[in-house]
Parts: sequence; C-alpha cells; structure tokens
Amino acid sequence: MTAKKSANDGSPYYVPPEPKPLPSFLLAVAVHAALLAFLAIGVSWQKVNPVSVEAEVWDMSVQTAAAPELPPEPAPEPEPQPEPAPEPPPPPPPPEPAVERPAPTPDPEIALREEKKRKEEEAKKAAAEDKKRKEAEAEQKKKKLEEAEQKKRDEAEKIKRDEAEKKKLEDAERKKKELADKKKADAAAAEKKKKDLAAAKAEDARLDKLRKEEMQRMAGAMGSGGTAAKSTGPRSDGGYIAAITAAIKSATAYPGNTDVGGNPRATFRVEQLPTGEIMSVRLVKSSGVPEFDRAVENGIKKASPLPKKKDGTVERTLDVNFSMKDYD
Repeated sequence: MTAKKSANDGSPYYVPPEPKPLPSFLLAVAVHAALLAFLAIGVSWQKVNPVSVEAEVWDMSVQTAAAPELPPEPAPEPEPQPEPAPEPPPPPPPPEPAVERPAPTPDPEIALREEKKRKEEEAKKAAAEDKKRKEAEAEQKKKKLEEAEQKKRDEAEKIKRDEAEKKKLEDAERKKKELADKKKADAAAAEKKKKDLAAAKAEDARLDKLRKEEMQRMAGAMGSGGTAAKSTGPRSDGGYIAAITAAIKSATAYPGNTDVGGNPRATFRVEQLPTGEIMSVRLVKSSGVPEFDRAVENGIKKASPLPKKKDGTVERTLDVNFSMKDYD
C-alpha cells in the first residue's frame, strides 16, 4: 500500500490495516444465541396448563350409571419456530486517516507563570530542605553537646574517684610512715636511754673514783700534817645558794604541765668535790611527779661543776629544794 500525503500540511501518513473479521463474527453469534435463549425462557414462562372440572349428577330414579366422561386432551404446544440465521454484520467502515495537527503555539505569559510557579515550588522545597537540614544539624549539635557534657561529668567523677583513691593510698602510706617513724623514734629513744644510762653509770664511776681519791688525799693530809679539819656546819651564804639554784634551774628542762595544785616540791642531796664537780645526787623527798623529779635530777647533773663561794670553797654536801612553780 502506498503512502498518501495530507492536503493540509503535505506531511505523509500511512493508512492503518483493516481489523480482522473473526472477532466481530464471534461477537454477533454470541449476541444471537443470547437472544434465542431469552425468547425460549419467555415462552416457557407464559405457558398455562388448563384446569379440569369434574361434576357428578344424581338422579333419584334407578338408572344405570353411565361411565363418566373423560376430560379432553390438552392441546399440543406449538413447536417453536427456528429463528432465522442471523445475517453477518456489515464490515466496519475503514477508519479515517489520522491527520497530524500542528502543535499549538505556547503562550508566553502562561510559560512565565508556570516558570514562576516552578521556581516558587523549588524555592519552597529548597527552604523546607534547608530547614530540615538545619534542624538535623541543631539536633546533632545538641546531641554532641550532651555527649560532651556527659563525658565531662564522667571525667570529673573519674578524677574525684582517682583523688579519693590517691588520698586513701597517701593516708595509708602516711600511717605506715608514721608507724615506722614511731618505731624508729622509740628505738632511738631506747638507744638514747641506754646510752644515757651507760653515761650516767660511767659518770657515777668517775665521781666515785674522784671521791675515793679525794678521801685518800684528805686522809693522807690529816696523817702527815698532824692537824684535822674541823667539822663545821654550812654557813649561811645567800649568794652561794642563789648561784647554785640558778645554775641548776638553767640546766633543767621540764616539758610537762606545771599548772598543778599544791606546788609539788622535790629535795635532793648533792655531794661535790672541792672543785665543784658533783659526785652523787640522791633524791631525799619526791615531789610526787616522777617526770619532774627526773628532770631536776638531770638538771643538777648537767650543772656540774657547781658555783663556788666567794672564798673559792664549796659545801661538800648540799640539800637543794625545787618547787614546780619555780619553772613557770
């Protein structure tokens, strides 16, 4: 089939092929079959069976009964006349050739409005996306700040726990060191006490030796010279007593509490050589406070040699008294 040109714009077009007749024929057969079925159903629905009526006649006279009449036979139903065969439908007319119409010229104002509308929708969409993005960023930033704050609190708690643990360890170490220092101090004090005791024993031995030598010297002097020193009691010399008291007091260190009632008093007997060196110290009367008694005794020993009188002599035996209030 050749192509034909349109009379409007001269552009070529093609005539579409004719449709196949088989589907149209089958559709016509189906329609006629449905019509026949409808007619048959209508005829059978309007069929009415005749009603038979029976009657009996009685005669008072005696008669021979006649046989009853039989009802008439029903008329035969008319046979349905066959429908004439349907004529095939005429073929459909060929479709008109499609004519291509020229595209309409777009209106500039409509195009501008559509472009403006499109830009507004794009701007709204961009604004919505930007808002959503900013909200997501703000939420992310808030989440990061909360995480940072939580991390900061966790670090503070960790530092606090570490400091508490460190302090606990330091306290344990300090207690351990204090215990070691106390043991060391106790050992040093015991060693010092041992050394002081040994020194005191050595000093007592030295003073005993000096006292024996002095006694031997005095005994030899009395035998060779033929004269003997007279035993006289100690003469009152306020300056001498004051000097001895001051010397012993300055050498005595009593760290205890002196605020006690009754002003305890200790009395010591001191024996000394002519040079003023102390040979022995003996507690005659205790103050009742052992620490005070030991402090005064140590002070007397440290004050050796004791001051002499103005004439250079000393009292061989002295009784010295010290009250606790003297050390206030």
